Amino acid sequence: MGILYLVPTPIGNLGDMTFRAVDVLRRADLILCEDTRTSGVLLKHYEIARPLASYHLHNEHLLTEKFARQIEDGATIALITDAGTPGISDPGFLLARACRKRGLRVECLPGTTAFVPALVQSGLPASSFVFEGFLPVKKGRQTALQRLAQEERTVILYESPHRLVKTLTEMAQHFGPERPACVCRELTKKFEETRTGTLAELASHYEKQPPKGEIVLVVGPDA
Repeated sequence: MGILYLVPTPIGNLGDMTFRAVDVLRRADLILCEDTRTSGVLLKHYEIARPLASYHLHNEHLLTEKFARQIEDGATIALITDAGTPGISDPGFLLARACRKRGLRVECLPGTTAFVPALVQSGLPASSFVFEGFLPVKKGRQTALQRLAQEERTVILYESPHRLVKTLTEMAQHFGPERPACVCRELTKKFEETRTGTLAELASHYEKQPPKGEIVLVVGPDA
């Protein structure tokens, strides 16, 4: 019987790859990845030459059972995403669930997840928090904001640069403009930025200076 490895990959700095992750990828019968071109850069950097197959948001429902059967037949399959830990706002859950239902072995290696360094370096309470991934873009958005406004824990979100100001403004309306928050942008990359302030201050700043890159938004509890 085979095994499914969920392998975290760097969110920016290629040096964040672990020795074990490299070893697992070198021994895998097949590596599943979101974009073979993006993953190809990482694999070439570490001189990993293994068969690749695309497994992403748009085909995971179609291919999950196929790959689960291959693992059941004895294959060692490693799943990586473009960046971070599979299953965290990225493909991974469906295949892990399918393997568990079949009684197959599933292992997730420890490694990079963008929201963890963002939370820790924000200076906001990290003893208890809720990670929400991405807010709904349209349907259910206001309901989600109203629910999160009642949270007593630190709230962590992923956000795109073109929606950041809108999200900060809406959260200021629901949470209160003085709620402490932190925007972490381009973590581990050359132009990494961490900016703290109130929701209103951050909304004002990024309205004047539109952000670029991948963003983690951390909002502290009401003081």
